[in-house]
Amino acid sequence: MTHIADLERDTNRSWFDWFIFAAAVLFALWHIATNLFWFERGIWQNAIHYAGFAFFAAITTTFVAGKQSKRMYFINIAFGVLIGVSALWIAGAENGIYERTLAKTGLPWQFGVLDWIAGFSVIVGAVELTRRMTGWIIPILVLLAMSYILFLGELLPGAFRAASLPLSDVLFRSLYNDEGMFGIITTISSANITLFMIFGAFLVVSGASDFVIELSKIIAGRFRGGAAFVAVISSALTGTISGSAIANTASTGVITIPLMKSNGFRGQFAAGVEASASTGGQLMPPIMGAGAFIMASYTGIPYGTIVAVSIVPAMLYFLSVGFVVRIEAMKYAIGTEQVPAIDKKKMLAGLLNFVLPLTVMTYLLVSGKTPSFAASIAIGTLIVVSFATPNKMTPARLSKALSLGIKTSIMTAVLLVAVGLINNAVTTSGLANTFALMIAQWSQGSLLLALALITVASLVLGMGLPVTAAYIVLSILSAPALAGMLADGLIVEQLMAGISDPSVAAMFMLVDPALPAQLAAGLTEVQAVELLATMPFDISVALRPLLLDPAAMTTFLLTAHLIVFWLSQDSNVTPPVCLAAFTAAGIAGSPPMATGVEAWKIAKALYIVPLLFAYTPIIGADLPELLRIGVFSMLGIYCMNAMFQRYSEGPIPLWGYPVFLAAGMACFTPLNWVLNLLGAVVVITMIRWTGRVERAAKIQPA
Repeated sequence: MTHIADLERDTNRSWFDWFIFAAAVLFALWHIATNLFWFERGIWQNAIHYAGFAFFAAITTTFVAGKQSKRMYFINIAFGVLIGVSALWIAGAENGIYERTLAKTGLPWQFGVLDWIAGFSVIVGAVELTRRMTGWIIPILVLLAMSYILFLGELLPGAFRAASLPLSDVLFRSLYNDEGMFGIITTISSANITLFMIFGAFLVVSGASDFVIELSKIIAGRFRGGAAFVAVISSALTGTISGSAIANTASTGVITIPLMKSNGFRGQFAAGVEASASTGGQLMPPIMGAGAFIMASYTGIPYGTIVAVSIVPAMLYFLSVGFVVRIEAMKYAIGTEQVPAIDKKKMLAGLLNFVLPLTVMTYLLVSGKTPSFAASIAIGTLIVVSFATPNKMTPARLSKALSLGIKTSIMTAVLLVAVGLINNAVTTSGLANTFALMIAQWSQGSLLLALALITVASLVLGMGLPVTAAYIVLSILSAPALAGMLADGLIVEQLMAGISDPSVAAMFMLVDPALPAQLAAGLTEVQAVELLATMPFDISVALRPLLLDPAAMTTFLLTAHLIVFWLSQDSNVTPPVCLAAFTAAGIAGSPPMATGVEAWKIAKALYIVPLLFAYTPIIGADLPELLRIGVFSMLGIYCMNAMFQRYSEGPIPLWGYPVFLAAGMACFTPLNWVLNLLGAVVVITMIRWTGRVERAAKIQPA
């Protein structure tokens, strides 16, 4: 197998291997140049991106794992060339296809023979190369998704039924739609991820990673699992600026994941921590990725308000990830004794190469520049700065960094192209909208069920759309209805107190002509709850805002949007399509799906915190109340993590699970001092007891 990044150190390589190494270097330079100066745009940029990575993937993998004969190697070269040429053909043939279709109106898309061959080649190539690098799950999903819009949809019952499309339409949409294999998702890879991978490689080669490693030793020498805590903090800070969990994983993961592995953490756990922390970066004020700006635009709520109410929830998320790291360190006896001595020379040598490029990148991102532009300028800054350090970026180091960036990007680049095929099917069939619209009907007034349905819908949308787009679609479809359901508690109180405004009471004639008279006198609690439960959905949506103070409705609207925004992040870390986890898996060399499951377990606060939004006044509470909810919720989150990991400071006995569960629920109970304090005492007692038992077991003589 060709090791692209190592060729400059091996003089025994063949001329072809040296050709591949040079091609990788040039391909990396092309990514920087095309994003910095926009040499290519749209489909050409994505087609060239896929063509190059498909070729590198073909020659560095095999049809059958472990079997790479000389003959098979040449077959792989031919396979890679076929996919690459086909991708370029697809980009060049687009205008001709449009012209032929316009000339023969009323007929399907006018593909020529070569168009059909090229189209099938790029699709089969994406499926096969993804199978080689990630296993069967993603390829099967791709085939099912394409079958759904080709013939399977019309065979399914009810809401999942979808019209079948002709093969030419399916092929055209898969290739040329913005949601297809050369569309939005591939643009994420070609314009962002690859550049951050290259930037990460420059950090490694220039010694900047040494600075982070040596700096982390100071922290790791004081805390168990300190290397993972460094990953959590750095990813949180980077992610809030980059606005992309995937790009954040790509840029910081090349440093933090090897660091965690060297500290003793399992590869897939290290990748899961990085993906989870990078996802949390978009929840961290003040920037929150692009979420806060979009939310302010959609709701009319001031940006400062959104940021202010997001601080405590974001802290709870990262504390949750930190709890998992602590438990993992205790469970696998990862201690400070494993951290080697600090090398001050390495630390100082990498200081400038780390601090200045990241400072420039941060400034450009905050100034509104695109991530691709910021990454490109940061790479240039690092090259210039390096000449003031012992780790000068000589031509040899430059070529090594460029080729290493391409090597680490191969799996993610090909995978995202394949995911584009799923994206296209989900969008074309309308499956995502179907899921979102069914939430209101299926929940039947149950807030908990509605949250569960929104979670499922967000995951489905996340498979077909980038996180920000998934949030936008889901918030439009479900946030107003969810805000109304959150307001039901206050509305019940209103109905019990009676409605004095005749015009508002008259609106209830749409439900029952006798209701206005009853409402003037007030309903019982049972009657009010029953009325809201049986009220038709469309009428309830219209009536709820009339019964609430505008400020209260604004709080419920903000709460609903924050719930949807948090849940929309789960596609980064939730199988089967978890792009941040897949990116981390490529860096860690761990199984993608296993890494996705690990990331999902670590990022479980993505589901716990939205429940706090829904069932506690954490949004809009005053400072003492907010701190009270935050502190007790933190202990409740620890209980959930301990039960998931089956470990606290020591193993949890069988009888300890119901104790942790009861204590956690008591901590989560909103504004109940007795239950909160009782739960906190039990949690702290269990933590201390499990730790004491574990220490006693270790010192007990054999």
